[in-house]
Amino acid sequence: MSRRYTKADLEEIVYTQLENLNAMHDLLRIMKHQNELLENANRKLKDEMSDFKKKQYPVGKRRLL
Repeated sequence: MSRRYTKADLEEIVYTQLENLNAMHDLLRIMKHQNELLENANRKLKDEMSDFKKKQYPVGKRRLL
């Protein structure tokens, strides 16, 4: 019950696998770029939070009645 593949069948399988590998490579490249964007956004947010915490806001003088 085993199937015998022709050369054309095998070539079609190999080219389909190659297309799938290329598509996966493209997706990985996109995900890497998105990850870099997220890392940059997180770094900026962390810096902004650090700067915000370091700011000294002037405290108003209390008025005595």
